[in-house]
Amino acid sequence: MKPPVPHRRWALAATTALVLAVSGLAVAVTRPAEAAPVGAGSYTTTPVGPLPTGCGPMSSNPRQFATANAPAGAIPTNDWWSSLLWKRTDCAFSEPLHAHPLSYDTFTDGLGFSANSTPAISGTSTGVGEYHYPYVQDIRVGVAGLGAPVVKVDGWTDWTVSPHWSDGARTMRATIGHGLPFAYFQTSGGDAVISTAGTADVWSNSGATIGFRVNGHDYVGYAPSGASWTVGAGRISSTLAGRGYFSVALLPPTANATERADLATTYGRYAHAHVTGTTVSYAYDQATSGLTTTYAFTTTAREGSATQTVVSLYPHQWKSLAGSTPITPTYPSARGRMKVLTGVNQFRTSMKFQGVLPELPAVGDGSGADLATLNSHLAAARANPMDQRGGDTYWTGKGLGRAARLAEVADLVNDTATRDSALNAIRTTLTDWFTASSGKAAKVFYYDANWGTLIGYPASYGSDQELNDHHFHYGYFIAAAATLAKFDPAWAATSRYGGMVDLLIRDANNYRRDDTRFPYLRDFDIYAGHDWASGHGSFGSGNNQESSSEGMNFANALIQWGQATGDTAVRDAGIFLYTTQAAAIQEYWFDVSDQNFPAAFGHSTVGMVWGDGGAYATWFSAEPEMIQGINLLPVTGGHLYLGNNPAYVRTNYAELVRNNGGQPTVWQDILWQFQALGDGDTALANLRANPGYAVEEGESRAHTFHWIRNLAALGTVDTTVTANHPLSAVFSRNGARTYVASNSTATPITVTFSNGTTLAVAAGRTATTGAYTWSGGSAAGGVPPTTPPPTTPPPTPGTPTRYLLPGGGLGAAGGAATTTVAAANGNHDGTPTNPQVFTATGLNLAYSGGQTAFDLFLDAGSAVGNGVQVRVSYDLTGNGSWERVETSRYFATDPVPGYEHYTQNAGLASATGTLGALSNGTVRVEVWSAIGNNPSTLGIGNQSVLRLPYS
Repeated sequence: MKPPVPHRRWALAATTALVLAVSGLAVAVTRPAEAAPVGAGSYTTTPVGPLPTGCGPMSSNPRQFATANAPAGAIPTNDWWSSLLWKRTDCAFSEPLHAHPLSYDTFTDGLGFSANSTPAISGTSTGVGEYHYPYVQDIRVGVAGLGAPVVKVDGWTDWTVSPHWSDGARTMRATIGHGLPFAYFQTSGGDAVISTAGTADVWSNSGATIGFRVNGHDYVGYAPSGASWTVGAGRISSTLAGRGYFSVALLPPTANATERADLATTYGRYAHAHVTGTTVSYAYDQATSGLTTTYAFTTTAREGSATQTVVSLYPHQWKSLAGSTPITPTYPSARGRMKVLTGVNQFRTSMKFQGVLPELPAVGDGSGADLATLNSHLAAARANPMDQRGGDTYWTGKGLGRAARLAEVADLVNDTATRDSALNAIRTTLTDWFTASSGKAAKVFYYDANWGTLIGYPASYGSDQELNDHHFHYGYFIAAAATLAKFDPAWAATSRYGGMVDLLIRDANNYRRDDTRFPYLRDFDIYAGHDWASGHGSFGSGNNQESSSEGMNFANALIQWGQATGDTAVRDAGIFLYTTQAAAIQEYWFDVSDQNFPAAFGHSTVGMVWGDGGAYATWFSAEPEMIQGINLLPVTGGHLYLGNNPAYVRTNYAELVRNNGGQPTVWQDILWQFQALGDGDTALANLRANPGYAVEEGESRAHTFHWIRNLAALGTVDTTVTANHPLSAVFSRNGARTYVASNSTATPITVTFSNGTTLAVAAGRTATTGAYTWSGGSAAGGVPPTTPPPTTPPPTPGTPTRYLLPGGGLGAAGGAATTTVAAANGNHDGTPTNPQVFTATGLNLAYSGGQTAFDLFLDAGSAVGNGVQVRVSYDLTGNGSWERVETSRYFATDPVPGYEHYTQNAGLASATGTLGALSNGTVRVEVWSAIGNNPSTLGIGNQSVLRLPYS
């Protein structure tokens, strides 16, 4: 790793382009020192600050390392191969290029290959730690006598690149790419040479094909028909029968020699169908909320008639694969197992877009006390809604994000004064930044036609010289513009300032292939499925990205802006970025299935993803709160993907507490808001218990309170139901669903959910059904579903009988289900340890005397010595304090399969406090193993029941 910058991630970039049009609006080609108009806005073509630089005497020329064959238009940056084009530490060659399943490096005499499958793990499972699959060379492929002084780039497509060597007498062109087990070569001036690390174990050498093993990895060289391979000490060579092309493939690890030989034959069918192009296309079906993505390969037959190839898929791809069947062997990689498709020229993935919201709806406080708290927080922020820390693009963006959240929340509860103050701050700030005037050197955007980029000044964290983090910075600007567009559509019109917003979008992630001013999807790695922050990628570990959630803030901003302005091309591009990256984050930042991180790494999350691995670290802090929190902020209605797996939310938060040695002490608001996606009640209790917490720089007390209080009422994200409208979400609590949709247009709409539920949404409003609204609020307006959702309605607040439900609710009986009570592995009598927790909130019940009754269905199977214990806690007013806590004696299960009944007859082990009336109260049940080395099964749904001593 390189030394960190003061506070954010590092990233660099390079590009070129011409400025001709914006969203169909003519833009004059300008002379130096002129401002280029874009509707009512403008940008400058006069440099007002530091510019990007490359390597060598022509450092301002981003094409100095591209050949004349390279595509015209803007040069890509922020890619896995960017150090090949934008050289920084070595003005001749690249840093390692981690393509997966292979990594490559460039040298004067050829291309190095690494298939390293042994992770290097440093640090600890509780402190800063990293895992990497570093470049360890197996072979180097070149031309006999080649001594190129520099390696240039001869071409690129969506996820391939073609490095080029020339020393005047000899040339070599290679094509390598994400997911390709093949590297393809065209040569002249000498024999093809494969140099090996040590003596290769040649297991097959027949005619034009040679199979060999180096460092435990199997490679196959495929020469043209009629050619042969000669084996020497540390060297394999071929004249290629004078035909100047060949390919080298890495085979997946195999169980035996027969399987290896079969794979070599299968791969051989496609060895001379060289991949010469890759293209992604995507389609969003609004009716089904489905996203279909097609990854296509173009091949050129150097010989034979094959047009198909062999590809390997990342986990986020093969888990959503449609219509293809991978073969059995898989490749290890820094991203987990890669599955293989043979004989294909394309594959498709099918994912569900879960929907986003401008903000959580305002539900949940029938008494009005919490509405009063929210209103006081809003009033306190009214005079300074941006509360901006600095004036550069990043910190201005953070301030804009804060103001946008305040505007959305204030509108939901009819606080028009705070809403309008926030909107005015957004309008004034954006209009200023979107206006270039003669001599203006700050709060202005500059377009550099040489590099093909739009840079905001003052820049920060290398967003100028290194083109760092444009998607992070500009995502805040675009999201704030989307909020403003809902309330002031005239400002957002293309003839006014909408064209400038579109320029920011295209700079960071140009969604149009016909716009050559900016590279196509600059910051988004199409095949890897996520953004890269570093423009140059010149690190030994490849490229990197820290804040995946700020990348998602950009994707969500496109959805919100496109929806508010009616630009479906921008909206759909945002949905593609959002849905794909949400899947990638679950795999590579969170590893929710516990399949991708090395087993010895010891963390359930990383703060940074690198080309060759990941790190429980950041560029700016070693504090666990920031390592984990940097992938959670900013918290918006576009970040509900963080709650798609509530159990993982709890796992992630538990790791934070463990690594921190206790509850968070910094960025508490961010972390509690994340916790609320998995356990709203506990998050709300944490918030209420710590009213003096320090506010994160882009947050406000009003938004944090709104988010957590409403998630405590809504429950957790329900991913089983989608809608035919992009601004929608479904939540589930105690077995009941709440349906939410937002309408940013001036026309009423009706939203239909995938289970038949419908919801009418007034113009410019957010509607809900299945929950009650804030007292005095205006966020509702939904009608009851025309087709009831397939769930059992919750009990009324006055129902004392409660069943333990899947997902942690206490409500009406549902379908039969089970959950596992973890083994004790020690004595935890009286102390809840790894408990299963079930909660009911908003209870209004009169105390009738008597005691709590329960009947828990338990089965320890044939395990001996298990004892399960239960604790029931009462928060009489829902304020986060437990007035009555009852811990029963543990129940010793028998070693005979079959359910047993654990009831209140076991007696109390301890009890504190007294019972009384429940007024908006909360009841919590905790079930854990007090003793025993084996787990037990708890029957839930319609089995285990709690009977409260209330009427």
